[in-house]
This record gives sequence, structure tokens and C-alpha cells, in this order.
Amino acid sequence: YGSQHGYRGRAFVFTLAVLGFFLAGELFLAVGNLGERWGRRVGSHRGVLVGVVPLFAYLIYAHGTNSFSWPRAALAAVYTLTPVVIVASRGAGRAGAWQDYLAMLAIFLPFKMRLLNGLWPYPGPRIAFIGSMLLAINVALATFLFVRQLDGIGYNIVWGRDAAISIGFNFGSLAVILIPFGILLHFIQFDPAIAHWRSLPADAIGILLLTAWPEEFLFRGLLQNSLTRTLGGERRGWLLASVIFGLAHITNNGVFPNWRYFLLATVAGLFYGRAWRETRSIFPAAVVHALVDTIWHLLFRTL
Repeated sequence: YGSQHGYRGRAFVFTLAVLGFFLAGELFLAVGNLGERWGRRVGSHRGVLVGVVPLFAYLIYAHGTNSFSWPRAALAAVYTLTPVVIVASRGAGRAGAWQDYLAMLAIFLPFKMRLLNGLWPYPGPRIAFIGSMLLAINVALATFLFVRQLDGIGYNIVWGRDAAISIGFNFGSLAVILIPFGILLHFIQFDPAIAHWRSLPADAIGILLLTAWPEEFLFRGLLQNSLTRTLGGERRGWLLASVIFGLAHITNNGVFPNWRYFLLATVAGLFYGRAWRETRSIFPAAVVHALVDTIWHLLFRTL
């Protein structure tokens, strides 16, 4: 795709290598629960060294693309190391400590506010979201799997009959609820486009890896998991995490407060959280999330 747009040479190779490294970290650590197993083997103290890896990877990108600057390097250092320092003060243990929530905010808010977009000047604005998202999820993985070593995240890929049933039930339920609800709220309109079908494979993969997977890791594996421990009940953690998930979308589409988006995202969060509760894995929840977003992109227009 980059080659088709005229990108080539040393800077392009370094960009692909670093983004590929980040993507490999996102996927590889989910295979066979590898991230959690390696995190326990490394130990929380030595795990701090893993927290530096995303920063080194970014600096390689900056050097290879001739885009290094001290302000960018300082921002990357603060962003990657702050969550590590926060949770290192707590050490390993049960989820739900105040350090967990503070570290989640330190990872999520700069990304949500687009403060990280300036870290990726090459090859232009197209890469800003991808680079920022991949950096954010790798910082979260280093922070919570290797330094904090939270239990119960479910950062693994599970499949089989139970997972398939959970995906089918939760996606089907959301289709029945969200489509008429979204039309009733004048949020979406049925408007299928042939052009969307042509780009469907790439769009579906991108939605899964760069939106659904990271968000389910944050809102289910980390937030719902931690709230369940803090509030002393799965139902309470599930409901509150779903509301917070809705609030995270209240500024979307350039509107604030976007109450329609908030309501629909909260309902969706309930079923994503249900899939995580049923399987104890972020993967089925991410698949349901990706299916919802893909169908939305394919068949509907946001009003």
C-alpha cells in the first residue's frame, strides 16, 4: 500500500520495520497466553526493562526517518515511561489498585487527545493514527503484563465452540438492538456502497487490529477486570466499564457532547463486556467489536 503511494527508500524501510515490530508485539504476546507467561517468568523488577523497549523502537523510527528532535524524543519518553513508573511503585498483585487506573489514563488520554500524532512526521498524517495506536498498545502491554503482571486480563487468543457461541450470540443481539436504535436516534442511515465492498478485507483487518483489539484490551482486560476487583462484583465492574466505554466516545464525530454515540457505545460495551466475561479472553470481544464496526462501515452512513 505504501509503495503504491510512492513511499520507498531508507525512511520507508525503517517505518515498516518499527510498525511491524509493534504489530508483532500486539499479536505474538496473545498466542498461547505468552505475554502473561513471559511476564511471570521475567518478574516485575526486570519487567521494567521491557517497558523501555517501545521507547527504543520509536527512537529507531525517528533516526531512520531523519525526523529525530528533542521535543519529540522527550514526549515519547514521558509517554512510554510514565505508566511504567506508576505501576512499578505498586509491584505485582491483584488488579484494582489506584495506580492501575492512573496508568490507564496516562496511556489512553494522550492518544485520545491526539497528542501522539506529532511523533510520526513521516510519511505524513496517514501514519499518525496507526503509529500512535500501535505505540499505545505496546506501552500498555509492557506496563500491565510485564511490570504490573495483572491477573485475569485474558490477553490470549481462544477459539472453539464456546467462543464461537459467545461471538454469535453477542453480535446477533447487538445487530437486533443497535440497528433499529441507531436509526430511531437518527444516528445512522442504511446506505451500502460498492466502494466499501472493494476495500472490505483490508478494512476489516484494520478495524480488528487497530480499533477493536486495543479497545477491548483496555476497556475489558484492564478496566472491567480492575473495576470488578475494586467494586467487589462482576456485574458492577461490567456495568461501570460499559458506561465509561460510552463516555470515551462522547466526543467522537466532532460533536460534544455526542449523546447518541454515548448511548449506542454503552449498549455495545455491555455486550463486548459480556463476551469477555463468558470467555475470559479479549479475543471474542474484539471479534464482536470488529464485526459491529465493519457492518457499520459497510452498510450504513453516520448522520
